[in-house]
Amino acid sequence: MPIKKSAAKALRQSKKRAERNKKIKVNISWLKRQFLKAIAAKKKKEAVDFYAKLQKSFDRAVQKGVLKKNTAARSKSRLVKKLNSLSK
Repeated sequence: MPIKKSAAKALRQSKKRAERNKKIKVNISWLKRQFLKAIAAKKKKEAVDFYAKLQKSFDRAVQKGVLKKNTAARSKSRLVKKLNSLSK
């Protein structure tokens, strides 16, 4: 346990941030699973909707500092490739 008052506050802040970041990441992984299910079921309209939500979530996560910019870009790129392969 922290001894100093400032260390205790830093610990509280850290826990709060970790919880917030986890919620954002869990939401992204849930959307990603739904997107991949739609791709597997060949439901293009559903997949497009989930991709739009995913893209927004990735961008917001980058803006909040939860994910790095290139990580989000790489993930979005891989997902859009899967979406485009559905139309072929």
